[in-house]
Amino acid sequence: MSEETIHLLDDDDQLRKALSRLLRSEGYDVRAYSSAREFLDGNRAEEVDCLLLDVQMPELNGLELQRRLVSSGAVIPIVFLTGHGDIPMSVRAVKAGAIDFLTKPVEAETLLGAIRNALESAASNKGERDEITFIAARFSRLTPREREVMEAVVAGKPNKLIASELGTCEQTVKVHRGRVMTKMAASSLAELVHAADRLHRAMSHCT
Repeated sequence: MSEETIHLLDDDDQLRKALSRLLRSEGYDVRAYSSAREFLDGNRAEEVDCLLLDVQMPELNGLELQRRLVSSGAVIPIVFLTGHGDIPMSVRAVKAGAIDFLTKPVEAETLLGAIRNALESAASNKGERDEITFIAARFSRLTPREREVMEAVVAGKPNKLIASELGTCEQTVKVHRGRVMTKMAASSLAELVHAADRLHRAMSHCT
């Protein structure tokens, strides 16, 4: 039995109840909402692993909610459900990060398959966030000079050039470089470059 929670947002009471029964019968915990405002008021977006979302709703529709979530930096695997979808609409939703775009009425197996894909994506996203957190924690342990050396190293500069730019000797650069490798838990230059790139991309998304 699954322990994942599916967040279900649809303003159709009967459909919402039917889908809730189906998902609970598959072992999922289900939190159901009748409006985007109810969903936003009741959750922290970063804690939602899967959102089953109707497109046509009053006030704030599904696509508008998706845009709001994306603009806030939230990464939520969304499975759209619609009775009035078209190809341009589905393309926009998927390009914005939706896992799937399904048309009502939807076969149970098709829906459950999309939800499984969404949950796999959520697990992958969580793993990536955890790894970035670990990298950032290791980076925070570097001294200002070690950060300068790391920046130069990942830029491909040799020790002699780094020493010249920093106004120090090559041996001192080698010592700092060794400390950087140890603190960043990097066993090779490739690992250090990879960690620096992931940290840079994560920080760019936050600005």
